[in-house]
Amino acid sequence: MVSDISSGKRCTEADVVAELRDGMTIGVGGWGSRRKPMSIIRAILRSDLRDLTIVAYGGPDIGMLCATGQACKIVYGFVSLDSIPLEPHFRAARQQGTVEAMELDEGMLQLGLRAAAWRVSFLPCRAGLGSAILDVNPDMRTVMSPYGGEELVAMPALKLDVALLHANRADERGDVQYLGPDWYFDDLFAMAADRTFVSCEKIVPVGALLEEGPLESIRVSRLFTDGVVEAPFGAHFTHCVPDYDRDEALQREYAASAKEPDAWAAFRAKYVDVPESDYRELAMSSLEGDGGGASPKAAQSESTR
Repeated sequence: MVSDISSGKRCTEADVVAELRDGMTIGVGGWGSRRKPMSIIRAILRSDLRDLTIVAYGGPDIGMLCATGQACKIVYGFVSLDSIPLEPHFRAARQQGTVEAMELDEGMLQLGLRAAAWRVSFLPCRAGLGSAILDVNPDMRTVMSPYGGEELVAMPALKLDVALLHANRADERGDVQYLGPDWYFDDLFAMAADRTFVSCEKIVPVGALLEEGPLESIRVSRLFTDGVVEAPFGAHFTHCVPDYDRDEALQREYAASAKEPDAWAAFRAKYVDVPESDYRELAMSSLEGDGGGASPKAAQSESTR
């Protein structure tokens, strides 16, 4: 169980994984290879969890869970590493038919999360009409608008058992702050889920979030969070600006690991099946080299854990 929730929401990656079960539907925040909760994903990879449905604007989170066979179904608007357009482990899984897929327009995915957040069974939209979306999702239905008779796609609610997010900062009560230019749809993931766990670069005392950003930067309320993990470099190798950029060198190494099973096994042994403290050392070393730009904020956070 999550550690001592009564006196705060601090927990560890292991605590979060202990709350997960086989067959869950798990939403993962972030966007492509940007601000993914990778330290929690790595903890899942080291676990025995299976038969997971993953809902995401996907990146290496989906790719790695496909590589380990822990994901049985993927619900996605795209799966990309940004600078590498198509996530290679996801591509291999789709080509080999090892995962079920619900392929959506980006806006439809957002509407599915919003419907779940609003506790309605669907939301109508024009996205998907005249495309192959309805062909590849034969269970999806259309509805007739009662105001003029227009045919619309009925995007079903994407109800999540758990949402996993990564942010720049959180406080001890579970309010979550984003210091970069975009929080993507992390707030909707949190509201669409029964439970939400957030990793962050640094946990600060209650009242200290406004020292680094305005009130508007606090995008996920403590009302929707169940646990917060202090995880310096917890999004690495994806980016978590302004704390650090994407580690392009390590991302290229990851992408190359999809070429053959031995390459993935070597990558996993080096970067996944290691203590998170060892991984942080690898991350710092790579970012200080030519992988990307580590900022003083990230280095200060690292020293606190």
